[in-house]
Amino acid sequence: MPANKKYLSTPFQRFLKITAGFIGGYVVMMSFHVLLTQLFEKKNVVMTAGFTGYLLWTILLLVAFLSKNGWKIWGIYLLLAAIFSLPHFLKM
Repeated sequence: MPANKKYLSTPFQRFLKITAGFIGGYVVMMSFHVLLTQLFEKKNVVMTAGFTGYLLWTILLLVAFLSKNGWKIWGIYLLLAAIFSLPHFLKM
């Protein structure tokens, strides 16, 4: 029995969700850990990032696929990355 058409997304929306999950999720994860280096000691954050990075990236990947609109999730991920990276750029 085929899937109901109203639950399927267009190929372009699917592409946006996949790229947002992989690339956008990775950028958000890295910028979050850069923010943590501003708050805590760098060596502690690097050790923690080895474990929490994959978990956070996986969660962000799943959130991207649960979203209905690929553009919206890209916007949210870029906004989060900018907010998390802001203290690092202001310190420079």
